[in-house]
Amino acid sequence: AFLPAFVCSLKMSPLIEKISDHKDFKKLLRTRNNVLVLYSKSAAAAESSLRLLSSVAQEVKGRGTISWIDCGDTESRKLCKKMKVDPNSKEKGVELLHYKDGAFHTEYKRAVTLKSLVAFLKDPEGAPLWEEDPEAKDVVHVDSEKELRRLLKKEDKPLLMMFYAPWCGVCKRMMPSYQQAATELKGKYVLAGMNVYSAEFERIKEEYNVRGYPTICYFEKGKFLFHFENYGATAADIAEWLKNPQAPQPQAPETPWADEENVVYHLTDEDFDKFIKDHSSVLVMFHAPWCGHCKKMKPEYEKAAEFLHVASDSPGVLAAVDATVNKALAERYHISGFPTLKYFKDGEEKYTLPHLRTKKKIIDWLLNPEAPPPPEPAWEEKHTSVIHLAGEDFRESLKKKKHALVMFYAPWCPHCKNAIPHFTTAADVFKEDRKIAYAAVDCAKEQNHDLCKQEGVDGYPTFNYYNYGKFVEKYTGERGESGFTTFMRTLRERDHERVGKKKDEL
Repeated sequence: AFLPAFVCSLKMSPLIEKISDHKDFKKLLRTRNNVLVLYSKSAAAAESSLRLLSSVAQEVKGRGTISWIDCGDTESRKLCKKMKVDPNSKEKGVELLHYKDGAFHTEYKRAVTLKSLVAFLKDPEGAPLWEEDPEAKDVVHVDSEKELRRLLKKEDKPLLMMFYAPWCGVCKRMMPSYQQAATELKGKYVLAGMNVYSAEFERIKEEYNVRGYPTICYFEKGKFLFHFENYGATAADIAEWLKNPQAPQPQAPETPWADEENVVYHLTDEDFDKFIKDHSSVLVMFHAPWCGHCKKMKPEYEKAAEFLHVASDSPGVLAAVDATVNKALAERYHISGFPTLKYFKDGEEKYTLPHLRTKKKIIDWLLNPEAPPPPEPAWEEKHTSVIHLAGEDFRESLKKKKHALVMFYAPWCPHCKNAIPHFTTAADVFKEDRKIAYAAVDCAKEQNHDLCKQEGVDGYPTFNYYNYGKFVEKYTGERGESGFTTFMRTLRERDHERVGKKKDEL
């Protein structure tokens, strides 16, 4: 296509594809799954946008495509009409539309800056950058290690720095209070934010002990003093804390369930066998103090225990074992998730009962104890194209694969259960490609606890992308089959483009 003289002089990136024919455009949408199109009323109207988009195209090379359609020239006008786009109606005579997986996705309405456009094309479904929120104008947004060092060196005012990840729910909930505090305290204190989730910030995370998100650090004259840990804080709480910043106070330990007043029998490694022999019908809940599902179930279990305690003809008794303390019992009965309910009859283990969660279900079942429906086979027991990894073989297995998407999960987690079928189907799509792996790690297994911690897993499911065993980034896209396959397809397209370029050069 003929390019106007000024476009040639601004050296528009060759990565931007100028299109004027409908067939060419359809082919582009068919072969690329992440396309941002600049429609302009004339070549002159497109000038400043093309300058910016040339830089964007360089940043998203291999992950997204940028195209330009000049609705001012005769041939392209027909294409614009067919696509029902009229940039003349726009104030600046340009319109940015995004196409995903061959179809129109959305009009680009975020900040027209290099950083925002790049972030959008890297994750078109993702939330806007924090700095795009007008309410966050008084938060100092830091983008690089160099900027952070410069800020700490020159800033005399006390400074609070939130290290966050864009996908972190706790961070998102806290941001409105944080930005309100930044506005109210402007001039006295500096409140800053830095997205450190990508691998390039490992050194900063190590230096400031960022083990989860958000991690909020307090500095005076560039020197780190304390962590701020009240993530439910209001703007007033933040302001109050800044008047007298102090290291976090150690929290009072929770009272163990066994020390609370209740009629559940709390058993240990020492007295368990005798108790089971002395009582002919016993339901035992193996639990952990930190387990949210156990805490949720505890009141129901206690109510059922009280009912059985006063019943004249009780069908059984309820007991509990803290599996984190009584490890011999946990090992003997292969406890790998919490809560686990087991039924003992005449001193022998008879059933594992995952479906008993309420007082009514517990009592109804004890009145008529029968075998539960057979459990679904575990994910790793099914024959699929997903590779199931454990602590000792994790890195070695991934080193053999150019692209690996790893799902860190817990079998009891509802979000994981929803994602598993989609992840499994995506793995099947690429099963013939030896350079690709879809892998999974069960973080509920004790042997994987250290691995999951080391890989930055602070919620389930967590998806990490690895290149020859090296962590590159967290996957934050859609958790459906198309999200998982599109992610991998984009990486493979990028590989093929590089191979093609090398051949062309030869």
